[in-house]
Amino acid sequence: MEFGAHLPQMTWGDDGPVPLSVLTDFARTANELGFTWLSANDHVVYARPWLDGPVALASALPHSGGMTVATTIGLPVIRGPGPYAKTLAALDRFSDGRLVVGVGPGSSERDYRAMGIPWEERWPRFEEVVQALRALLRPAGEPFRGIFYSTEGMELLPGPAQPDGPPIWIGSWGSDAGLRRVARLADGWLASAYNTTPDAFADARRRLGEHLTPAGIDPERFPNTIATMFMYVTEDRAAADDVLSDMLAPALRRQADELRERLLVGPAGACADMLARYAAAGADRILVWPVRDVVRQLERFHDTVLAKLDAN
Repeated sequence: MEFGAHLPQMTWGDDGPVPLSVLTDFARTANELGFTWLSANDHVVYARPWLDGPVALASALPHSGGMTVATTIGLPVIRGPGPYAKTLAALDRFSDGRLVVGVGPGSSERDYRAMGIPWEERWPRFEEVVQALRALLRPAGEPFRGIFYSTEGMELLPGPAQPDGPPIWIGSWGSDAGLRRVARLADGWLASAYNTTPDAFADARRRLGEHLTPAGIDPERFPNTIATMFMYVTEDRAAADDVLSDMLAPALRRQADELRERLLVGPAGACADMLARYAAAGADRILVWPVRDVVRQLERFHDTVLAKLDAN
C-alpha cells in the first residue's frame, strides 16, 4: 500500500491563511520521505478558509519531485468543463505528465449557490461534465454533445502532456449509484476516509467489482485511493480529543466519536493498526492530511506509524 499527502489548504482555528512557504516545505518533505502522491482538494466556499486547489497544486509542483500530482477531488461542474480542462492541461504539462484528475460533484450546496448553479442539477451535470473533460483532454477525440455541455468546435491548445490525456478518477462514498458511475465513467476510484471504515471500504470495493466485471474490466487491476485521511499522530489522548472535537468534527459535520474510528488521530500504534486493516481490505493507496504542525506530522507519520506498519 502506498501513501500520498494532501496539501494543507485549510485554515484551522485562529491561524491565518496557509503561507506559500508551508505549501512548498510540505511538498518537499513529502517527496523526500517517499510519499508517492501530492494532491489538492477543491472548494469555492467552505466552513473554514480554503486555498484554491489548482493554484495550491501548481505552486507546489517545483518541489514535488516525481510524485503523482492529483486533484482529490476537483469540481468541474463548479468550475465549468472548458476552463477546468484548460487548468488541468496546464497542470499536466507543468508536471511533465504526472497528473491524475480526480473529480466529483462536490458535497457543498454553498459552492453551487455561489456559482449560480442549481443544486438539484449536480448529478446530471456531473455525468456530462466527465465526458466533456475527456473530449477536451484527449487530443483529436470526438466532441461531446449533451444537454448542459457541448465541446463541439472546441480544441484545447496547448493540450496535456499525456498523449491520451490524464486519467480521470471519480470520487464515491460507496453508494451503489456512485459505484456504478465509477465503473462506467472512471479510470479509478477515490473513496473518502471520513465517510468509510476498513470494513465498509472492503464491501464497497467488492460491489464495485460486480459492476466492473460485466464491462470487461478486471476489478483487481482497477486502481483505488482513499483520500481525505485527516491525521494527527500523538500519544496525548487529550490532544487527540481536541483535534477531533474542536477542529475536525465542526469542519466535517461529523460526530467526534465517529471520526475517532475513521481517521488517523491518536497513538502511532492505533494508526498503524487501522492502516493494516485498510491494506487487508484492498486499499492501493491512502492520502493523509495533517491538521496541525503539518510538516512535522508528515515526519512523525513516516517515522512512527509507517515504522510500526512495516514491523507488522
